[in-house]
Amino acid sequence: MLLTTSVGSLPKPDYLTTARSQARKGELDAKRLRALEEQATREWIAIQEGLGLDVLVDGEQYRGDMVAYFAEHLAGFAQSELVRSYGNRYYRKPIITGPVRRRRPITVEWWRFAQGLTTRPVKGMLTGPYTIMDWSFNEHYPSRRATTLAIAQVVREEAKDLERAGAQYIQVDEPAISTRPEEMDLAIEALGLVTRGLRAKTITHICYGDFQTIGPKLHRLPVDQIDLEFANRNFELLDFFRGRRFPKEIGLGVVDVHSHRAESRDEVIAGLRRALTVFRPEQVFVDPDCGLKTRTPEEAIAKLKVVVEATREVREALSNGRRKGTRAG
Repeated sequence: MLLTTSVGSLPKPDYLTTARSQARKGELDAKRLRALEEQATREWIAIQEGLGLDVLVDGEQYRGDMVAYFAEHLAGFAQSELVRSYGNRYYRKPIITGPVRRRRPITVEWWRFAQGLTTRPVKGMLTGPYTIMDWSFNEHYPSRRATTLAIAQVVREEAKDLERAGAQYIQVDEPAISTRPEEMDLAIEALGLVTRGLRAKTITHICYGDFQTIGPKLHRLPVDQIDLEFANRNFELLDFFRGRRFPKEIGLGVVDVHSHRAESRDEVIAGLRRALTVFRPEQVFVDPDCGLKTRTPEEAIAKLKVVVEATREVREALSNGRRKGTRAG
């Protein structure tokens, strides 16, 4: 119960940020860049193991933007000029110019590399079809639905290849779901195409949106676990779940990835205990609110460290309480 993990992205070390910039300018070849991306991945796997996380991520050291990365590897996409995403962060918004198809597996080789570095499970990480559609310009398909379902087919191919490679956990990130609640049914349909028949544990991550509107349909998302941000809103999202018997696992975000400050152990323990008045311990995975790539490596490590330490303390208290209850019985 209360397994710990991370949502997906982790910050890139300075040497890799510099190398990726040099590669874009043609000053560094692909082989050298790949070696540095592998080095950063090794470091993050070792850090996560050292901290004691139960389910690891590769940290996405080889990716830039979560949508643009997949668009770069799929046929049917071109790139726009730089578009502002939030704050001072920009990305090249993809343009769908023709039929979307997958030339070859996109993430499987990197997943195999990361999994080969540890005996703990590493999540397969995909961007969901609805989010890829919503965060791209469409110049080919006749409708948003047609676009989303076409993308869902290629994301499904990737998910199946990850499962064949041995991935026990496959996460399909759909942050755009919460920003357009009127299209929740489309997002559910597309995600169902991706996850249908998979034996791996399936997860979707949704962040920072209109949960009061999409909330009543969350249970229909065709995944085993729904990962949500709680800490950023001081756990107010618990109010939506209170009094309901939610049928799925919950990924419980307990540290705010938009804050530079490392939460104290007592803060995270208090949040966890509040959540356990609503969810069963066996139902909960504990992690940060979202990906940590916007933090410095030191900040990310501090946040992951407190996630593990606080969860371990709560888990031990629950285990001790159950043992005492068994002896008393």
